[in-house]
Amino acid sequence: MKEQMRLQKLMAMCGVASRRASEKLILEGRVTVNGKIVRELGTKASLDDEITVDGNALVKEEKVYFVLYKPTGYLTTVKDDLGRRTVMDLMGSEATKNRIFPIGRLDYDTSGALLMTNDGELMSRLINSANNIEKEYLARINGHLTLEEVAKLKKGIELDGVKTKPAQVFIDSYDKRYNTTLVRLIITEGKNRQVRRMFEAIGYEVKKLRRVRFACVSTEGLQKGEFRPLKPHEVKKLYSL
Repeated sequence: MKEQMRLQKLMAMCGVASRRASEKLILEGRVTVNGKIVRELGTKASLDDEITVDGNALVKEEKVYFVLYKPTGYLTTVKDDLGRRTVMDLMGSEATKNRIFPIGRLDYDTSGALLMTNDGELMSRLINSANNIEKEYLARINGHLTLEEVAKLKKGIELDGVKTKPAQVFIDSYDKRYNTTLVRLIITEGKNRQVRRMFEAIGYEVKKLRRVRFACVSTEGLQKGEFRPLKPHEVKKLYSL
C-alpha cells in the first residue's frame, strides 16, 4: 500500500494545482475519493485510491523542472486570451509534453531567470513570501544613485501603504557618459513590479531590468529564450529552502 498523505498535498504533487488551490477545490466539493465527495481538509489518501477532480481521474505526473532565460516581450502566463506571446511559446515541445507552468512571474518588460515546472508543491513553497526566497536583479537606472538612497532601499520602501522587506543593495557601476547606475538588488518578496516601483518611489526610472537568479538557480550559460532542465542537486536545494 502506498503512503497516505493529506489530499491537498497529494493533489499538488500530481500537478493539479498548488496546495492552497487544491484546498479550495476540496472545500468546493469538486474532489472525490473512491467515489465519495470529500470536503474535509484533513482527509488522507494515497495513489492507490481512486481520486477525481471535476470528474477527471488524478494521474501522477513525472515531475519536471526547468530554468528559462525569459526575454522581454513575453507574458509570464500559461495562456493569454488576447493571443499575445507567452513564456510557453519558448518552451517548445516541453509545453505540450508536460503540464508545466511558471513559478511566480516576471513582468512583460523584464528579462531573466524564470522557473518552469509541473510541481505544484514546489511552486507553493517558492512563492510563499514567508519563506524569504531570494531573487537577485540587475537594474539599470537613470541618474546617480547615492549611498543615502541605497540605505533607503536596504531598509525597505513603502508601497501601497506597506513597507517592503529589507533588501540587499549593491552599486555595480556608474556610467558617466549616459548618466546611469547599474544596481544589484536582492529581495525576498515578489510584489507586482516591485523592483521598478521601489526605484520609482525614490525618484529613479528603471531603464532595463534582469533577474539573474531565483533562489539557487541562475541563467548562467543560457542565451535569451533558451532553457535547460534543473540539475538534481538544484531541485533538492530548492526543496530545502
